[in-house]
Amino acid sequence: MGTAAKAMTGVAVFAAGVAVAMALRPDAQVSKDADTGQPAATPAAWSVPDIDALPDDPWGRTVRHGRDLIAQTAAAIGPEVADPARRLSGNNLNCQSCHLQAGTQQFGLPLVGVFADFPQYRGRSGRVNTIEDRVNGCMTRSMNGKALPEGGKDMVAIVAYLKFLSSGRPVGAPTEGRGSVKLADLARAADPVRGKAVYAQHCAVCHGSDGAGQRAGKAGDAKGYTYPPLWGADSYNNGAGMGRVTTAAGFIRSNMPLGTGWQAPVLSEEQAFDVAAYINSQPRPQRAGLERDYPRLEEKPVDAPYGPYADDFSSEQHRFGPFGPMRNPAKSSAKP
Repeated sequence: MGTAAKAMTGVAVFAAGVAVAMALRPDAQVSKDADTGQPAATPAAWSVPDIDALPDDPWGRTVRHGRDLIAQTAAAIGPEVADPARRLSGNNLNCQSCHLQAGTQQFGLPLVGVFADFPQYRGRSGRVNTIEDRVNGCMTRSMNGKALPEGGKDMVAIVAYLKFLSSGRPVGAPTEGRGSVKLADLARAADPVRGKAVYAQHCAVCHGSDGAGQRAGKAGDAKGYTYPPLWGADSYNNGAGMGRVTTAAGFIRSNMPLGTGWQAPVLSEEQAFDVAAYINSQPRPQRAGLERDYPRLEEKPVDAPYGPYADDFSSEQHRFGPFGPMRNPAKSSAKP
């Protein structure tokens, strides 16, 4: 995305992300100045434990293997690796395409603090999930692949890395800087047509006018992408978290063009929503069985891009908004 995004090395907008899909908890809310709309104050100091300080012992090697799986997913378990048995991810993205800097970047959908949240009830499954369930949710949606065997070397390493990133975090305590900066609902629907112009100006230079991204090497070499695809066969499927416009918009606003921080975003909130709508209106892999998500439909997010729904608002409004009438139906008759 744009000139500033040239600094990005394999951690671009994943759906711009953007999977969604793939925050491990809802977006964080940051207080904003009433006049500027910008964050009013920096959250608590952001700190990440030093992985290089770990000893070269079984624990340290396991944690570092987990980090490598997050940072170099395509090279480790992607669809182009030499060993067919290791082809567990269904696309050539890296987990850090969404969870920036191997899950350590503040408001870049970080993984810091995630371990301390689990087990956790999740509406999408309608049950209490383990941390392994959550990892496999990303594997089958954002990575469009297969579930990792529980107890296997890769799952153990990823969970170890998540535990390491949560070092010192009390169970149930909030982690400032998680998710991405939460945006207020637009008064109008997010507009893919307007978003196409934003994409052309800020995103296409890295992700391509066709959304196909830029390979780190060549097709078939398992090196993944320098700038990941945002749609098409090698992107996240329609069940990923980044498929939700509000999730994608918050991520884009907080982090894109990469090199831009959440404290001084380049795109306006309207631009972030519009470009998220444009990206998520493009073709991508389709996940079977999405109708089984959210067994309690009243728990389904208003911007879930697939039905069924507990209300009679249109599918189009659930995809792009406006979301306010759906959040407060008693105060609005603005149904399509």
